Amino acid sequence: MSKMTKDHSLGFLQRVLKHLALIIGSIIMVIPFVWMFTTAFKPEVEVLIWPPKLLPKAPTYQNFIDLFRQAPFFRYFMNSVLISGISTISILLISLVGGFIFSKYRFPGKNFLFTVLIVTAIVPFESYVIPLYTTMVKWGWINTYRGIIAPYLVMSFGIFLLRQHIGSTISDELMDAARIDGCSEFGILTRIVLPLSKSSGGALGIFAFTQAWIAFMWPLLLANKKEMFNMEIGLTMFQYRFSTNYSLLMAGSVISVVPMIIIFVVLRRQIIESISLTGLKG
Repeated sequence: MSKMTKDHSLGFLQRVLKHLALIIGSIIMVIPFVWMFTTAFKPEVEVLIWPPKLLPKAPTYQNFIDLFRQAPFFRYFMNSVLISGISTISILLISLVGGFIFSKYRFPGKNFLFTVLIVTAIVPFESYVIPLYTTMVKWGWINTYRGIIAPYLVMSFGIFLLRQHIGSTISDELMDAARIDGCSEFGILTRIVLPLSKSSGGALGIFAFTQAWIAFMWPLLLANKKEMFNMEIGLTMFQYRFSTNYSLLMAGSVISVVPMIIIFVVLRRQIIESISLTGLKG
C-alpha cells in the first residue's frame, strides 16, 4: 500500500470518526427536548408507566389547558416577555453605542475602562448578588419590574462583541468621508454603524433575550408575589412537596422553550455571520 493510499485511508477514518462523534453528540443533545415535547402530550398516568415510553399512547392537549387553569401562567409568560424584551432592547442600544465609542474614539483611560469592562464579564453573578440585593432593598425595588430587570440592562460581552465587529468592518476612512459630507457623529452611528452591525446585533439579541428569559435566581430573590413571577419560577408551581406533576411541568417547559427556538431559527443567519466577521470561530 502506497503512502498516498495510507494517507487517504487515514483521512477517511478521521472524517468518519468526526461525523460519528457529531451524530452521537447531537442525539444526546436532542433526546431531552424530544422527551420534553412528547411528555407534554401524555396523560399523567402514562408519565408514571415503567418502562417509560417515548411516544404517548393517547396524546392530549389537556395538559396545556390545565396549565393555564391551575396557575396564572399567562401572567408568568407576559412577565418573561416584558423582562426579556426590555433587557434585549437596552443591551442592544448600550452595546452598540459602547462598542462604537471603544472602537472608534480615543479618550483618557480608554484601555483601562475597557479592561475593567471585560473583567466584569468573568466575575460570577453569585459573587455580588448579596450587595446587589441589599441595594435593591434600600431603593425599594423589591417586587418591582425595575428591580428584576436592572441586572439585565447591560451586557459587557455585548459591548465587546460590537467593538470587535465595528472595528473589523467599518473603516476610519468611511467615517471620515461621512464627516466631510456633513454627517454628524449621531448620523454616522445610525446611518453607517447600525446598518452594518445587523449581523452581530442579531446574534447579541439572541444572547440577551435568552439570558433574561431563563433567569431564575435573581427573579426568585426579588419576586415575593406570584404576580411578579416569570416563566422559570412559575414552573416550580407544579413541583409539590412530595410529588411533581410532570405532565404540566413539561407542558410549561415547552411553552418556555418555543419562543427561544423561534428566535434562533429566525436569526440563525445573523449568528453565523457574526461568528465569521468577528473572529469568534475556533
